[in-house]
Amino acid sequence: MEMGCNHTIHKHHHHLGWDNAISPVLTVKPGETIAVETIDASGGQLHAAAGLEDLKALDFGKVNPVTGPVFVDGAEPGDAVAITFLDFHASGWGWTANIPGFGLLADQFTDPALHIWKYDTGLAKPAGFATFGKVPLKPFVGTIGLAPAETGLHSVVPPRNVGGNMDIRDNCKGTTLYLPVEVRGALLSLGDTHAAQGDGEICGTAIESPMNVEIKVDLIKQANLPSPRLETSGPVTSHIDQKGYRVTTGVGPDLMTASREAVSRMIDWLCMTNGMSAMDAYMLCSVAGDLRISEIVDMPNWIVSFYFPKTVLQ
Repeated sequence: MEMGCNHTIHKHHHHLGWDNAISPVLTVKPGETIAVETIDASGGQLHAAAGLEDLKALDFGKVNPVTGPVFVDGAEPGDAVAITFLDFHASGWGWTANIPGFGLLADQFTDPALHIWKYDTGLAKPAGFATFGKVPLKPFVGTIGLAPAETGLHSVVPPRNVGGNMDIRDNCKGTTLYLPVEVRGALLSLGDTHAAQGDGEICGTAIESPMNVEIKVDLIKQANLPSPRLETSGPVTSHIDQKGYRVTTGVGPDLMTASREAVSRMIDWLCMTNGMSAMDAYMLCSVAGDLRISEIVDMPNWIVSFYFPKTVLQ
């Protein structure tokens, strides 16, 4: 862990699910910094030498652990906690999986698949995927949130108005995330760190990778935010757009159907022109490609586009 922060939280201080009754492991004052150690999204069940049998044995009751919670001094309902991501210290390994029943095209990809990544901890080199893919790295926090006002234990998986498993890849170094406070002290937790992901995370996993994250915590009184907000410190695609993109589309009156069509057509294109399997193309699209709503005003049909960066194939 880095020693330049005011506080450090080790990964054994983690929990599963959001619950405002969980006791905080740390109290911070606004303006202080924390070095946070995280566990990968499998909860440590997958590792750098894991295989398909490890994936098949995955206990879903242990997935997506988050480190914390942190009590923010002075935070009250109606305020907002501002979290600035200062730095990421990568582990050098990660995993991407197709988990049956999970993902945008779960009905088409019913078999389990697992890819273990080894990558440069300095993040200077793309991570290699088999012999046909090189994915530029952009570490970020996938799951970060505050405790909800509603009592009881709530799943960590779906995002909420107080944050959670948002999987917004721009919650990266330099970004400030604003989360609305619903309980005294806010009770901030984070985990599910990723080395890279495309917008949409279409197969349900990114390059899931444990990391140490340095953050700064601030407090905005009476912000009254309805949902999370974020501010980036610069361009959000410059690490992948130098070579251009391949783009497929889905057109129709339903955004989910159009999204599925756009992704399926990209998978077909990659298989036809690059000789990869459909499963490999699906996982590669999840870690590198971006779903976008290109047009949503021309009734009765909308357009969803899927952008796949050509630099991944070069």
